Amino acid sequence: MAGVSLKCGDCGALLKSVQEAQDHAELTSHSNFSESTEPVLNLVCSTCGKPCRSKTESDLHTKRTGHTEFADKTSEAAKPISLEVPKAAAETDDDMDASSSSKPEEMVVPEVDKKLLEELEAMGFPTARATRALHYSGNGSLEAAVNWVVEHENDSDIDQMPLVSVNSEVEAPKPSLTPEEVRIKAQELRERARKKKEEEEKRMEREKEKERIRVGKELLEAKRIEEENERKRIMALRKAEKEEEKRAREKIRQKLEEDKAERRRKLGLPPEDPSAAKPSAPVVEEKKSMLPVRPATKTEQMRECLRSLKHNHKDDDARVKRAFQTLLTYVGNAAKNSNEEKFRKIRLTNPSFQERVGGLRGGIEFLELCGFEKIEGGEFLFLPKDKVDMAVLNSAGSELNSAINNPFFGVL
Repeated sequence: MAGVSLKCGDCGALLKSVQEAQDHAELTSHSNFSESTEPVLNLVCSTCGKPCRSKTESDLHTKRTGHTEFADKTSEAAKPISLEVPKAAAETDDDMDASSSSKPEEMVVPEVDKKLLEELEAMGFPTARATRALHYSGNGSLEAAVNWVVEHENDSDIDQMPLVSVNSEVEAPKPSLTPEEVRIKAQELRERARKKKEEEEKRMEREKEKERIRVGKELLEAKRIEEENERKRIMALRKAEKEEEKRAREKIRQKLEEDKAERRRKLGLPPEDPSAAKPSAPVVEEKKSMLPVRPATKTEQMRECLRSLKHNHKDDDARVKRAFQTLLTYVGNAAKNSNEEKFRKIRLTNPSFQERVGGLRGGIEFLELCGFEKIEGGEFLFLPKDKVDMAVLNSAGSELNSAINNPFFGVL
C-alpha cells in the first residue's frame, strides 16, 4: 500500500508532503524520513488548543494531560505521496489549475509578540519553547505563556520550533491558572533549577574531596615505602661494612699465622702442632688489641655525634629534632654564604642558641666537626674562611637530613 504521509524517524512527526518534509529538515536538521500509511490529521485539543497530527499523538496528549476532547479540522483527505519530486512537464491550463488546487500548504514559524518573547528568554526559557508557548497560549500575556509551559513541560516536542500553515489560525485557550498561580509556578520552576544546580555542585565537591583523600593516601603510602627502602638500604650498608671488617680481620689473622710459620721455619723449629692448647683469653685479647683499626671518617664521626645527641636526650624527641633542624640551618648558611662572616660566626652565650643547641650534649661537638672553632675566650664559634670545606658541610647536611627524616635513626 502506498504511503499517505511521511514520518520523521528522528522525532516521529508526520508530514503531509515532500515540501513539508524539506521545511522540517531545514528547521530541525532531521534527515531520516520514510513513507507511512498513517494519515496526517489536524486534531486540535478543545481544552488547551494543542494541535495533534495523528491519532497516536492525540492519545499521548490525553495520557499526559487528561484532555479527551479534540476538534477534527482536517481540511482534505489523505492522498498517497511519493518520496520522489515529480519531474517538470508541460501542463495544460486545466492541469495547472488542478495542481494548484492540490498544492500542499506552506508552513511557517508563527508570529509572536517580540517583547513577550524577550521577557520569556530573559527568564531562561529557550527561544523555541518561548515561541511555542506564546503561539499556543494565544500570544496574549506573559502569565498565559508561563501557564502553558507549566502544563506542557513534559511534551516531547516542547523545544521544537512550531510550524503553522499560512492560512491557519489558532484560537487562544483560556488560561486555567490565575496570574498569582502563574507567578508561583514560575517561581517553582526557578527554585527547582536552583536546587538542581546546588545538588550538582555538592556532588562535584564530594567527588573532589574523595579525589583529594585518595591522592593524600597515595602520597603517604609512597612516603612510607620510601622511608622503608631507605631504612633497608642503611641496614644493608652497615651489614656490608661489618662483613668487610670481618674479612679484613680474617685476612690479617691468616697473614700473622703465615709469618709465624715462616719464622719457625727459618729458626729450624718444627711446625706448630695444631692440637696444641690455645693461648689463654688475656693473650688473645692482647693480640687482638694490637690489630690495626681503620680510623673513623669525619662523616662517621658526625653520624656518631648525632646518635649520641639523640640517645642522651631520648626522652625529649621534639627538642632533639629542633636541635637537628637548627644545626642544619647553621651548616646550610655557612655553605651558601661562605663569603659573609656573620654566617660563619655563632655567639655561644646567645639564649636561643643555648636553648636549641648549646644546652644539648653533642651539639657544639658537631659544629666543631664541621670546622667551627672557639675564639675570644670561648665566647664565639667561628669557621675561618680558609677552612671552609664544602665536602664536609655537604656531608654534615646529608647526615642531618637523615637524622631528621629517618624514624629509625639512632635506634639500630
